[in-house]
Amino acid sequence: MSGPLQGIRVIEIGTLIAAPFAARLLAEFGAEVIKIEAPDGGDPLRKWRKLHEGTSLWWYLQSRNKKSICLNLKSADGVDIVKRLAADADIIIENLRPGALEKLGIGWDVIHSINPKLTMVRISGYGQSGPYRDRPGFGAIGEAMGGIRYTTGEADGAPARVGVSLGDSLASLHGVIGALMSLLRVKTGQGDGQIVDVSLVESVFNLMESLIPEYDLLGHVRERSGGALPGIAPSNTYPTEDNGFVVIAGNSDPIFRRLMHAIGRADLADDPALARNDGRAAQCARLDEAIVAWTRHHSTNDVLATLESAEVPAGRIYSVADIVSDPHYRARDMLLQADLPGGVSVKMPGIVPKLSETPGEIRWQGPMLGEHTDSVLGTLGLDRSEVERLRREGAVQ
Repeated sequence: MSGPLQGIRVIEIGTLIAAPFAARLLAEFGAEVIKIEAPDGGDPLRKWRKLHEGTSLWWYLQSRNKKSICLNLKSADGVDIVKRLAADADIIIENLRPGALEKLGIGWDVIHSINPKLTMVRISGYGQSGPYRDRPGFGAIGEAMGGIRYTTGEADGAPARVGVSLGDSLASLHGVIGALMSLLRVKTGQGDGQIVDVSLVESVFNLMESLIPEYDLLGHVRERSGGALPGIAPSNTYPTEDNGFVVIAGNSDPIFRRLMHAIGRADLADDPALARNDGRAAQCARLDEAIVAWTRHHSTNDVLATLESAEVPAGRIYSVADIVSDPHYRARDMLLQADLPGGVSVKMPGIVPKLSETPGEIRWQGPMLGEHTDSVLGTLGLDRSEVERLRREGAVQ
């Protein structure tokens, strides 16, 4: 293994999206991630979305670089193995309901007593405290309660969702940030490990900009606005002559002036009332009408070429087909070839972020259920006969 997290051991006790995505990011940068899966089929993500020969393509992506061990955490031996793994680990990431690990006998107090330097990332719907802590919470609920669903969609339509599991992924990113901050504190000798308490709701809420002070001070409730960016103008999605759409962000003062000159509206560029964003925001409908009057009479390619020449940020709305054919994605190694079992080659997303000296890498795709059980147990000093006993008794698979 290589990467900036080489030598860091992570135990993942999670399923589906939030905890596994966080652990995947750590694995891509060199951490040894040991994923604990249940004997009854393992992580349900193995069967989610589109399958290849019975296994989810998402699984191969979400679990790359991880080691899969199959433990029965309802058995005393299975729980004992988790404790032994935790004794030499740096991070545990879990997304069970609050209190679930405690019922299994591997809650924070137990793990912390075994290994005071270990950090435990706990991702849940509402957090480890508060009146809602025991409610089941998925990413969709986090998006709803966190405020982003209310502000997403057309002004006269129902609240909409983004087409990916945004709430879960935001929680994953916050979990990784918290884990690395705690790890830095431990590795620099500033203190012991700690709990990183991540809520799906709060992870979404953390992105909601000035929503709260606008309401508290001004009584303003931010509503749905389609493709526009409320209070920042002009910034919207505009139709083109060939039935396409482009996003144009002309909202800084100098960019606005360049945009207006590019579309032949020098009168708007030179209007003192539109010189600053507050003035433009008050007349955003007027500006959008002017831009649409121009984009509707030009092809998507011509619009983008004109605005690129004028140094105005603009882009087409990409489908996955656009992404796969885009030369910039390829040049940035964001489309990598992966080999699935049986030798089938398939494109997979590359690694983010790009580190100049210690870049992340993909060592293998998502493993088979329990593929690394024997090798991981071997690191605990268990001999073959002991592993066979555990297998016979149903503690491991």
